[in-house]
Amino acid sequence: MMASQYKSPLHEMACTTPTNYWNDSCSVEELTYAIERGAVGATSNPQIVLEVLKKEMHLWNDFIHKTIRDNPTWSEIEVAWKVYEALAVNGSKLLLPIFEQSKGKRGRLSIQTNPALYRNSKAILEQTLHFHSLVPNFNIKVPATKAGLEMVEEATYQGANVNVTVSFTVPQVIAVAEAVERGLRRREKEGKDVDSMSPIATMMIGRTDDWMKVLVGLDHIDIDPEYLEWAGVACFKKAYGIFKQRGYRARLLAAAYRNFYHWTEFIGGDCSLTMPWKWQVKFNESDVKVEERMSVPVKEEIVKALYDKIPDFRKAYDENGMSIAEFDTYGATVRTLRTFIAAWHDFVAVIRDFMLPNPDVRA
Repeated sequence: MMASQYKSPLHEMACTTPTNYWNDSCSVEELTYAIERGAVGATSNPQIVLEVLKKEMHLWNDFIHKTIRDNPTWSEIEVAWKVYEALAVNGSKLLLPIFEQSKGKRGRLSIQTNPALYRNSKAILEQTLHFHSLVPNFNIKVPATKAGLEMVEEATYQGANVNVTVSFTVPQVIAVAEAVERGLRRREKEGKDVDSMSPIATMMIGRTDDWMKVLVGLDHIDIDPEYLEWAGVACFKKAYGIFKQRGYRARLLAAAYRNFYHWTEFIGGDCSLTMPWKWQVKFNESDVKVEERMSVPVKEEIVKALYDKIPDFRKAYDENGMSIAEFDTYGATVRTLRTFIAAWHDFVAVIRDFMLPNPDVRA
């Protein structure tokens, strides 16, 4: 197939390299666009699902009213979870043919556990196993917090395909990979299937960049602003090399897109990239040449400047930069958990307006 026959640059990448790309939402419209151009997965979280619900409310009005009507004793939280699950299940159906064709290696949609449970390992595990029971092609998103990592081995052992998120650093994704390996080895020892499993270790590279930018402003650090666009890329490439060297079976996934480097620098890597629809359109309308760049290191002077001037970059970049106990208080972790928890409360508020319409507002 000639390059001119590809539908888009992302389609070309999907067809000619080991780099997979996903749609960063469960929106039917957006996911359909992505699948047509080579996407093989999708992700969701409370913030994303809230945006999808608002965008595609016409598809869900009747379902929400019926859920409320059929469950007269349910609270707004119980109704919200049913709607949240339904949105994710609906998106997963679009990926089911890819899932079946790849025998479980692709075609999964990631659904996120309650972000407010980030300190409760048992509760995260229970919700993970519940989501695992809903459809065959879910990845279940759990946080790379101390409590989240405590349940990854057990969830993996029980056959749940985790996608460990709220993760921004090399030490976090290594801790994820080690926990996944322990779970997979336990399954193998008992003769249980591992070949169809597809565990994911996410690094939210754009949020890594965001945190460095916040610190530069707070601490008045003198550094070239362009260098700050490379922090997440440098950490992801560092982790990718370690994963390949050690043969970890968890697959690295880059998330939280902020610039073109978050796509172009990973082309050719045996990894996954989850892209918001708006960024997919930008990439597909660009004239960027699809060529292998994963093996090209970030310039030494950029890494050195980040490393020397920003202590939290050292924590993110060094393999032993943080202990598991420190993950919960890392700045990017705190900022992201606050965002996700707030988005979940906003999602519940949307459901509240169905159950208790504001009497002071006229349509």
